[in-house]
Amino acid sequence: MRSARSRPSSSSRLTLLSFPAAEVGGHCWWSWWAAQSLRAKHLGQPAAVTAAYADSVRALVALLVTLNEQVDFLHGQVEDYLGRHPNAEIIRSQPGLGAMLSARVLAEFGDDPHRYASAKARKNYAGTSPITRASGRKKVVTARHVRNGRLIDALIAQAFSALRVSAGARAYYEKQRARGIEFNAALRQLANRLVGILHGCLKAGTPYDEATAWPHQAHALAA
Repeated sequence: MRSARSRPSSSSRLTLLSFPAAEVGGHCWWSWWAAQSLRAKHLGQPAAVTAAYADSVRALVALLVTLNEQVDFLHGQVEDYLGRHPNAEIIRSQPGLGAMLSARVLAEFGDDPHRYASAKARKNYAGTSPITRASGRKKVVTARHVRNGRLIDALIAQAFSALRVSAGARAYYEKQRARGIEFNAALRQLANRLVGILHGCLKAGTPYDEATAWPHQAHALAA
């Protein structure tokens, strides 16, 4: 079916249900726009040029299909190996951490239980904790620029995802925003807080608990 869609003459006859977005439920605007665009009249090319482009499209589609298959395979491998780690349950229980982010966070932090003497040490390594410089009456708080880029990217992604799944994380983020802190800085502060929570869970050997992690938010909701 892909080969039939690689030529303009064949693509113009596609129906709305032929598009993936329509197959998974509902006719989204993208499917309608794509179908209308393919049906519109366009300047043509000689048959040899059209055939050459069609071959290129088929080759690219085959590469993308293979790439997607390998991505799914590697995703399964990561989940499998992560599941064998003794701290997998604790790490996976953290809000905003799926299999891939959990594996990245575990790999970048390492699993030596004595590597970080405190939550502050873990935050400093992660690069989520700010740097405070004071001189006389002046005090400046800035983000750390010398840090593990792979780890900080994973932690910021976790913080962003946690906004949807954790009421405590959302409340903490909104509190920072209400103080006038801009989006990226507020997200970084949330990531910093989540690193501290992860450290506590690993030290105690217990999975994440929303009420324990955000006691003030839990009390506010109960009231």
